[in-house]
Amino acid sequence: MSAILDFPVKAEARPYLEAFGRDRRGSDPDWLARYRNRALARFAEIGFPSRRSEAWRYLDLRALEQRPLLPAEPTTAAAASATRARIAEIGLAEPAFRLVLVDGRFAPELSRIERPPVGVWFASMTAAIAERPNLVRSGLEAAPTDINRPFDSLNAAFFSDGFVLDIGPGTAVEGPVEILHLALEDSRRSLHTRSMVVAGAGSRASIVESFTGIGDYWRNDVVELRLAANAELARVVLVEEGAEAIHLGEAVATLGEAARLSSFLLLLGGRTVRHEVTVRTEGERTRSELDGAFLLSGSQQANILTMVDHAAPEGETREMFKGVATGSAHGAFQGRITVRPGAQKVDAHQMSRNLVLGPRAAIDTKPELEIFADDVKCSHGAAVGDLDEAALFYLRARGIPIEEARRLLVEGFLREALEGVANPVIREHLLHRLSLRLARLEGA
Repeated sequence: MSAILDFPVKAEARPYLEAFGRDRRGSDPDWLARYRNRALARFAEIGFPSRRSEAWRYLDLRALEQRPLLPAEPTTAAAASATRARIAEIGLAEPAFRLVLVDGRFAPELSRIERPPVGVWFASMTAAIAERPNLVRSGLEAAPTDINRPFDSLNAAFFSDGFVLDIGPGTAVEGPVEILHLALEDSRRSLHTRSMVVAGAGSRASIVESFTGIGDYWRNDVVELRLAANAELARVVLVEEGAEAIHLGEAVATLGEAARLSSFLLLLGGRTVRHEVTVRTEGERTRSELDGAFLLSGSQQANILTMVDHAAPEGETREMFKGVATGSAHGAFQGRITVRPGAQKVDAHQMSRNLVLGPRAAIDTKPELEIFADDVKCSHGAAVGDLDEAALFYLRARGIPIEEARRLLVEGFLREALEGVANPVIREHLLHRLSLRLARLEGA
């Protein structure tokens, strides 16, 4: 493909162009083939982001740039018993529905998606392209493109599968819908998945996405969320990737009038993790709650970005993110809330609170407000510190060893963020995963 491009191609993009040329996607319809080619050309022109870019300044991707992780067809099948054991460990006990993606592709034998309620369509992205092409095409072509989103373009070129959840107007999905992303092939490769949730007017649903794996891999995941008027969607994301994994996750949400989006993110595993949420409020009286927490140790690095664009009046946004870093880990939170001209009576608040445990750990936090309207209530705050010495002394005075006391205080600090998860089953599941992670915390 590089031979037909009429602009210089970034050097780091060439291996991906070559891999795209070797890829065989004969089953793609013509419109999707054209879309993939345009997306790859955009990535070839942009290349990898520079740390001079404000959006990417806290993440070091030089190792990925120098040693490409290319998409590859699965060459081995993981043992069914091991796969099911991992699902039992990280999955919810009783989800309403479960869709499993193994190495980026739908695994029907591990999934339970039969007989959804009337008005609900739930299937893999591959099935949606075949059965609901207009829905998929409208979502892909409406996705925003800019220079700070090069990996979205790469994802659009290479995505192998994903999921699509289409909820009809007035339909309520009782119980959580679960999506499990498993990386089980122990080889160097990249996994590109793309998904879509469409919530019709007055609909209601909750989804839980969990990411885990083994080996040296790069996961590049994109999901689009489209909420019509008065729709309610709760999305929880649990990231427990392998110790050598790179995880780049991006969610782009559009909210109609009086729509409500609740998003919670818990980052516990992965060598390099970046999670981005972009929300655009196109209707009046929307509400978005963006919360999350990360727990880092060793040499992990994690970056959380949120961008909320209030383009209509009377919107409300609440953000609370908490972070803990030990060892030589590096965490970062970047949040921006924009209030457009005419978007009066917006009420938006943003808070980032963090604990740095040790002289080599670091956390950067950068909340921002851009306000172009005069009748608003907007604020932000950030704090970075160590554990409360008085609380630590209190616990030690009652005979609790210092290591256990520190872990109790860290758990209490992060638990506050998890208490905002409304569904008690999901909340207890996240608390359990957090407790297991704390038990093996290094440098705490």
